[in-house]
Amino acid sequence: MRSRYSAFVVGQADYLLATWHPSTRPGELSLEQSPEWVSLSILDSSEAGDTGQVHFRAVHRVGDGWGYLEERSEFVREQGRWFYVTGDTSEGQLKPGRNDRCPCGSGRKYKACCL
Repeated sequence: MRSRYSAFVVGQADYLLATWHPSTRPGELSLEQSPEWVSLSILDSSEAGDTGQVHFRAVHRVGDGWGYLEERSEFVREQGRWFYVTGDTSEGQLKPGRNDRCPCGSGRKYKACCL
């Protein structure tokens, strides 16, 4: 999961397609309209045999604010490699409080960083 997030950040569509299961993989993938991703949090994960699930939240910039994509992803392992199959997603606007950690990943409070 983290390697796929990193591929979205740096725009490696070929890697994303290569790690996407052939049964659900699109014919092509354009990342030109992809947002500016700033952080990834793995909220939960599980594995049972050759299937796995990952629940994550990825944060991105939206104008002067922040947005998020939250997904429960399904993976399958074939010949020792994990492939993304599908995911149930939700999106929204992130509204950090002044004393929350800044979504940019600096580790500083929001009020002292990007507010």
